[in-house]
Amino acid sequence: MTGVPASAAGGSGAKPVRGGKLGTAAVNQASLWNIANLLTMLRLVLVPGFVLLLLHNGGYDPAWRSFAWAAFAIAMITDLFDGHLARTYNLVTDFGKIADPIADKAIMGAALVCLSYLGDLPWWVTGVILFREIGITLMRFWVIRHAVIPASRGGKMKTLAQGTAVGMYVLALTGPLATLRFWVMAVAVVLTVVTGLDYVRQAVVLRRRGLAAERAAAAEVER
Repeated sequence: MTGVPASAAGGSGAKPVRGGKLGTAAVNQASLWNIANLLTMLRLVLVPGFVLLLLHNGGYDPAWRSFAWAAFAIAMITDLFDGHLARTYNLVTDFGKIADPIADKAIMGAALVCLSYLGDLPWWVTGVILFREIGITLMRFWVIRHAVIPASRGGKMKTLAQGTAVGMYVLALTGPLATLRFWVMAVAVVLTVVTGLDYVRQAVVLRRRGLAAERAAAAEVER
């Protein structure tokens, strides 16, 4: 259904692979306005809306904080789907590669900064998490010429723990639930630090291997 004749795609007339793998031509023609990018855009739009809801009426109105939690939850849910859809249905675009990580960091960063501003979360917690997230993003670019650092199981657990903990802090919880959110955040911080150190180790190893391979290839050419 791409509008490209079978002959133009190589003359085989083969049908697209079931599940949306449409081939190189279709990948190159992926529209900016595909479902994956629309979800990413939605997440970006939710950031200022979330901040306004959270800080409305002084930031301590339980009703408005519930609305803020709903916006945060929607953002976290869309984060689970946009990347998966882009990879599965060949909807990867340059916009998505740039906007998706920005949207991820923007919603989490906005939540952490607002919670610390309101006095609900220590600033050092916000600093540790943001330092890790920004640092790892920069490190990915540092080694991208040599290899891509894959998302680890620990990284996925970290994201889940962070989202759960921040969501619980956004809600106006009291009593045992307020105590529980403290421990959930403690787990999130530990996972943030541990997985961050693991990413640093992977980045250093991958960069060394990449440089060694480049030197070997250069030496082979000189022979």
